[in-house]
Amino acid sequence: MITAVYPGSFDPATYGHLDIIKRASISFDRVIVGVLHNSAKSPLFSVEERVKILKEATKDLPNVQIDSFSGLLVDYAREKDLHVIVRGLRAITDFEYELQMAQTNRMLSHGKIDTVFLTTSLEYAYLSSSAIKQIASFDGDITPCVPDFVADLIYDKYRQKKLSENSDV
Repeated sequence: MITAVYPGSFDPATYGHLDIIKRASISFDRVIVGVLHNSAKSPLFSVEERVKILKEATKDLPNVQIDSFSGLLVDYAREKDLHVIVRGLRAITDFEYELQMAQTNRMLSHGKIDTVFLTTSLEYAYLSSSAIKQIASFDGDITPCVPDFVADLIYDKYRQKKLSENSDV
């Protein structure tokens, strides 16, 4: 049984992420979506919220499991006995960074972890979580980018931020 891990911040989870998850779930017996807790970033959603969002978005994929981790991906993979990392590529600009990370992870795992790249479907190639957050922060339409329930949660977050900023003034 081959289990792959698809790591990321998923802040927020986009249709591009979900496309990669669905396609990986066809190629592997089990896929663990590893939500990274990165203390160097200040995400829109907490790790717990991102896990909950992904569980809802992938509830129809029985071989997909959502988990969270912090620290090095290779340490998480070693702990879970995982040997395959899945990464999505949107454009050639992603490849250079992802190749470097794949080689680093292989070296850190002493050759026990390989990375499999899936190219994002063309209709999602333009998506990025940061762009979606920027559009939403200006009340732009993000419904083509994320599931409706995720769009509602994002808009709610920005409404809450605006309310708290206005109450601080």
